[in-house]
Amino acid sequence: MNKIQSSEEAMHPTRPHSYDKIDRELIALLRNDGRASLSKLSKQLHVSRGTVQNRLDRLQASGVLLGFTVRVCEDYGIDTIRAIMMIEVVGKSTTQVIRSLKGFPELITLHSTNGAWDLLAEIQTSSLAEFDRVLNQVRMVDGVLNSETSILLTSA
Repeated sequence: MNKIQSSEEAMHPTRPHSYDKIDRELIALLRNDGRASLSKLSKQLHVSRGTVQNRLDRLQASGVLLGFTVRVCEDYGIDTIRAIMMIEVVGKSTTQVIRSLKGFPELITLHSTNGAWDLLAEIQTSSLAEFDRVLNQVRMVDGVLNSETSILLTSA
C-alpha cells in the first residue's frame, strides 16, 4: 500500500536521501559563496532555477545544510585572540563537561574527538587578559583533567 506523505514527513525524511553530483557541486558553490543567487547557481550548475531551489529546500529539510555563514578577510578582527584547546576529561564525565563548556560564549566550537584528547574547543576572545581568564575558567570546570592550548597565528 502506498502511503501519502504529510508535509511534515516531506520536510523531515525518515531515511537519508541519496546525494548526487549536482548536490555536491551545489554545496561546494555555497561554501565558496553562501550568498550566491539562484540564477548564478543555476548557471554554474547548468540546471534550472527551480532545480536549484528544490535541491536547496531538500538539503535544508534533510539537515545537510544547517545554515549559511559569512566569511571575512583574514585581517578582520585582527585584535581578536583565537586558539584551539584540547581537553582531557575525567572518566565518563564528558557529557557533564560539554554541558558546562557550552555556557562559555568564548568557546565558538566544541568537538568530541578520538585519541589522546576527549574534546577540542575553538576559543575566541578580544584580549590576552580575557583569554587567560577563559583558560583558567575552563580548567576549573568539574571533570576537566588536563588541557593543552595553541594560539592560532595565521589562517591559510
